[in-house]
Amino acid sequence: MLWGCMRLTRYTDYSLRVLIHLALHQERLCSIGEIAHTYQISHNHLMKVVNALARDGFVETIRGRSGGMRLSRPAETITVGEVVRKTEEGFELAYCSGCLLSPACGLTSVLVEGMNAMLAVFDAYTIADLIQDKAVVRRMLAGHSPLGIGAR
Repeated sequence: MLWGCMRLTRYTDYSLRVLIHLALHQERLCSIGEIAHTYQISHNHLMKVVNALARDGFVETIRGRSGGMRLSRPAETITVGEVVRKTEEGFELAYCSGCLLSPACGLTSVLVEGMNAMLAVFDAYTIADLIQDKAVVRRMLAGHSPLGIGAR
């Protein structure tokens, strides 16, 4: 039986943070190092996240000395639900397949309905919706970014 809350993985959390950061700084390229420092995330772990985001079409990377990354499309077109579906392994809330009661239990259908409702809410919001007041969010991040980059 499932009790408590459903959690998204750190991988999804970091993916959303990267996309939010890039949406905040659409006027320039951002580096993995900058984002890792700002959010106190492992640089190596963030490299894996960014590679997957690029592979999935959320991020465009530019190699070279002046390289970096940016959103590959407008933040207004990237839904939270789309990101969650790409970054989460599965959405099974309980281990019903091995349960003795599963043939006669209604829990599975309730959990599926709940998961679909949650994803529908996520689909209603874009990355742009998460940063409605860019100036406030940038001020909050300014103290955590190298050289105050978030303040720009």
